[in-house]
Amino acid sequence: MRTMQRVGRWIGLALLSIGFTGGATVAAMAAPADNGACLGCHGSNSQKIEIPGPDGKPRALKVFAPDAFSAGEHGKLQCVSCHTTIKESPESGAGHQKDSASVRPAGCPDCHQRLWDEAVKNNTADSRPGLRKVVANIEAYKKSFHARPGKDDKSKPLATCDNCHNTHTFHVPPPGSAVHVKWRQSIPKFCGECHSEQLETYTDSVHGKEVLGKGNEKAAVCADCHTSHAITNTSAESFKLSVTATCGNCHSAQYKSYKATFHGQISSLGYGYTAKCYNCHGSHGVQRVKDPASKAHADNRMETCKECHNGKKAVAAPASFASFQPHATTDNFARYPQVWLAFKLMVGLLLGTFGFFWLHTALWFYREFKERKAQTLRPHVKVEALPQDQQGKHFRRFSGIWRLAHITFALSLMILTLTGMPLFYAEAPWASWVMNALGGPRTAGTIHRAAAIVFAGVFFWHLFYVALYLWRNRKTFRIFGPTSLVPGLQDLTDIIAMFKWFFGLAPRPVFDRWTYWEKFDYWAPFWGVTIIGVSGLIMWLPHLTGTLLPGWVFNVAAIFHGEEAFLAVVFLFTVHFFNNHFRPEKFPVDVVMFTGTLSLEHVMREHPLEYKRLKESGELDKYIVDAPSAPMTLASKILGFTLISFGLTLLFGVAVGFFGSL
Repeated sequence: MRTMQRVGRWIGLALLSIGFTGGATVAAMAAPADNGACLGCHGSNSQKIEIPGPDGKPRALKVFAPDAFSAGEHGKLQCVSCHTTIKESPESGAGHQKDSASVRPAGCPDCHQRLWDEAVKNNTADSRPGLRKVVANIEAYKKSFHARPGKDDKSKPLATCDNCHNTHTFHVPPPGSAVHVKWRQSIPKFCGECHSEQLETYTDSVHGKEVLGKGNEKAAVCADCHTSHAITNTSAESFKLSVTATCGNCHSAQYKSYKATFHGQISSLGYGYTAKCYNCHGSHGVQRVKDPASKAHADNRMETCKECHNGKKAVAAPASFASFQPHATTDNFARYPQVWLAFKLMVGLLLGTFGFFWLHTALWFYREFKERKAQTLRPHVKVEALPQDQQGKHFRRFSGIWRLAHITFALSLMILTLTGMPLFYAEAPWASWVMNALGGPRTAGTIHRAAAIVFAGVFFWHLFYVALYLWRNRKTFRIFGPTSLVPGLQDLTDIIAMFKWFFGLAPRPVFDRWTYWEKFDYWAPFWGVTIIGVSGLIMWLPHLTGTLLPGWVFNVAAIFHGEEAFLAVVFLFTVHFFNNHFRPEKFPVDVVMFTGTLSLEHVMREHPLEYKRLKESGELDKYIVDAPSAPMTLASKILGFTLISFGLTLLFGVAVGFFGSL
């Protein structure tokens, strides 16, 4: 009996022991899987745990640097935050790793997007700028080259987050720290694991030597030019444009001078077909210009130019292209004397012209405003003083051929402005819109050159007309006579008298057929067309002019062409418009260049010396005509308002571009 009791007690103790042990095991299986439990098996010092990898070879399931994991961006997270299928800690490593697919971590994009959605929902997004940046990087990655299907396995992308980032030790050191320098130095080698040929070329480049050899943190690495997440195909136009701007982040002076060239202007407008930095300097194998291996070295420059200017993509490059200065600046006389001198010359011309005529315009407006306010503007011409047969009549001032030439000249100039100024101010907010509306730079260039031919055609026709006129009137024409447009001493006298009137020191002077400001308007196109035309031809036909002229001529031609065009546009749409339309006695529009006639009262008031001279000589009747019809007058006003509105719109665009470039 006692023996049976003892046996029963031993059995009970055994069962109780088994119960406690079993309970402990169940408790262990039910315990939450914290990082300590995970690292107990998957830490670097634990036993080796392997599963077959994608290639069939054993793959270790370890966190190789637990300390680095703790210090990384993910160190505050629990392992099960990413390994969401793991819920419990097994007693041994044999439990949850039999099915490797079941322990695969959640995708990085899915996890971060879920966290961001929760932050947005909880109104805590503003307090998580780091997460905002990660989500933006995810969106950029989805559109990137790396997110495209792989060549060998279409079900997988070319590269995932894990290919570039170690998720356990992920950490981007703060810029300026010693760790950040080492981190940047690792980027080229890391990218080179897939892009080995590019790494080999980069290693020997000036950038590679600075980064890998000297530890220069500021020198370019792969991610600077290709970005980290928004990596695109290098043949894409978006990449060509962005990488040029990226070069400018470090080479700001060179980028600024590049944007002043035709190549840079087209790039600033958003078109990728002209030469970019890498076309001339190389990409992964960039070398200093003085290095004989550089594509931009003096000995190699012609071959580099001919990569584009080969007679197929663009006109064949003449020898002078090698001496063109793509990074010339206007403030360095020692290095670029011709460019410095050309710019100073044009600035002097601009300041002199605008300084005099804007002052002239301001004083004129002030004096007319004062006299109009005092109702003493001009003496009234009594209509009844005219002979009966002249009342209501007009005076023919411009013939039909002159009026046709004027409107053709004006329209062609406005078209030249519309198609040319987007290049001159390529970074203005309106420039790319206008260029797109015109059909792109190539179409705009064709329109520009066609307008230039018309513009030059009118000019040369006028030269022929003047030569013919002088020949026919060679016996009676006087070079400084009242009908001549050649400036004389009388014009100097009139200028002095006009300024005296401006300041109230004398009455307003009277004029014959031509005033001094009209003579200036007439002669200005002679130097303007010459400067713009010759410089335009040089740039239009570089394969011809380049065989005769040195390369720096193209730099000078660009300055002359752009600055003289600016002078012409601003002068015409300010001073010329004021003289002929905007001064109080002319406002809002003068239609004489559209109808060709003025009322006799207007002639007696504006050109009394001419009226008197013609009347005394008996020639006045030859110029008296009927007043234009009401429909013609109305049409002339509509045309005048249209041209003035177009001109002022162009002037506004130029002003926006000019002040935006300061």
